[in-house]
Amino acid sequence: MKKGLTKSEFEEVAMRVSFVSIVANILLSVFKLLAGIFAHSGAMVSDAVHSASDVISTIVVIIGIRLSGKASDKEHPYGHERMECVAAVILATILAFTGFGIGYTAMIKILSGQYTNLRVPGILALVAAIISIAVKESMYWYTRINAKRIDSSALMADAWHHRSDALSSVGALIGIAGSRLGYPVCDAAASLCICFFIGKAAYEIFRDAVDKMVDKACDESVENDLKNCALAQEGVLGVDLLRTRVFGNRIYVDIEISADANASLRDAHKIAEHVHDSIEQSFASVKHIMVHVNPAE
Repeated sequence: MKKGLTKSEFEEVAMRVSFVSIVANILLSVFKLLAGIFAHSGAMVSDAVHSASDVISTIVVIIGIRLSGKASDKEHPYGHERMECVAAVILATILAFTGFGIGYTAMIKILSGQYTNLRVPGILALVAAIISIAVKESMYWYTRINAKRIDSSALMADAWHHRSDALSSVGALIGIAGSRLGYPVCDAAASLCICFFIGKAAYEIFRDAVDKMVDKACDESVENDLKNCALAQEGVLGVDLLRTRVFGNRIYVDIEISADANASLRDAHKIAEHVHDSIEQSFASVKHIMVHVNPAE
């Protein structure tokens, strides 16, 4: 959650985006399922299943955001931000299983070798694929913009889920078009392509969530900016040590600075306070910073 946003504002944005996502995905998945059934397109049915999985994943995101927004307590003194990461891991798992199921079904059709028995998709499936691409790409940008606005990793994961669905619809469009041009196996091949798009999205979401759960350090550029911010404060003669860790969508910082060895304890404390306040004010993602002062050699 970005600094400056209240808990209620954060949840309001996240819930609004999630509600829009759920409604859009329900309507789109029903439309694509019906189009796939009536137009005899396995690729469009697979794409409909992918959209339906978005509904489940968005519900998981809502649960994760609700839990991560809980205030710190005795058992969780550092807050509950990592619950967003847990939600993202569950989302990635759902994506992976969805992709595997779609890929398995498509592979059976391709390996059967009986392509003449495959029905050619109707024009309705082609129209459904085009509509799906437009809707899902719009949902991607809408969710992405709001995820950046409130700095929500779970919401950003949901945005990429929309993008993966748009890409899978592109694959469905190509497959359906190929089938209508006289190559029926293209529809099954499109379903297999959709499987890879889903798997790639699942891997990226899972990797990002795990990085945030295992106290991975910030990017080198961010650490350099933190050092420069500390060095810019009056009385700071050097930075002896800097450790950072990403906790959910927030950053924790431990920094050791050097100051005049002859300075009084009161003066050294003021220098540390200036460093602390400056970094927290300059970096919205920093939730906590510990400053230790060493005597300069």
